[in-house]
Amino acid sequence: MNFSIHQASHIGNRRFNQDRVAYAYTNDALLMVLADGMGGHLHGEKAAGVTIETFVESFGRFAQPRIADPDEFIRATMRYAHERIMKFPHDPDMGSFPGTTCVAALVQDGKIYWGHAGDSRLYVLRDGAVLVRTIDHSVVQQWIESGKLTADEARVHPQRNHITNCLGGIDDLFYMTSGEPFELRSGDVLLLGSDGLWGPFTDPELVDAFASRPIAKVLKDLVASALKREDGHSDNVTGIAMRWGDNETAHNTAEPVCHILEIS
Repeated sequence: MNFSIHQASHIGNRRFNQDRVAYAYTNDALLMVLADGMGGHLHGEKAAGVTIETFVESFGRFAQPRIADPDEFIRATMRYAHERIMKFPHDPDMGSFPGTTCVAALVQDGKIYWGHAGDSRLYVLRDGAVLVRTIDHSVVQQWIESGKLTADEARVHPQRNHITNCLGGIDDLFYMTSGEPFELRSGDVLLLGSDGLWGPFTDPELVDAFASRPIAKVLKDLVASALKREDGHSDNVTGIAMRWGDNETAHNTAEPVCHILEIS
């Protein structure tokens, strides 16, 4: 497979970085996954970390070198991560279990498959436009759909970070939304981002950023710009971006390779 890929994260203006991100690949399959943990004293970073580890471990086990059923792989792995979080040692006086968003994408046979829970997003950018974007599981998204808010109003609303779905948290809260798989074209860009990354930007700004420059440079600049725009109030800022196509780097390997971004 030929692709260029880069991942990056910054703590922003928070005490802890609770975002986690990784990718893994074989000759026939590429996995990208991002999680945004929630709840400082409830150790959201542990929930996010377990989610990333679950996906990477499952990919290593089942990508031999292809995933037999990509949709079921994403669905079952995300459910298993949720179940693992719900088994954490827990103090009932602390309220809910730790929680985390998750967005995962699998590229195989030139097609992309994906699923998400929460407000970490997946974008597919093609020919100067957003071809696909996940729909947030959030309070403000519900208000947009009911006509109470515009998209621009939602971007700055004080409750924009209130999500309605996550892994962990409350046992019956979790569900996953998946999209229809489709063929990638050479030059397509796949971006996964926490709300700290996508929140400060409009969709056209993200499209323009990835128009021609190298993936690593674009993602580095987006992180820096997100921090600057939030001006001392930035959330954790994390993303992973991949450009697909024959002109990109060839990745050949006899065994599954994984890269979990080290976040201190």
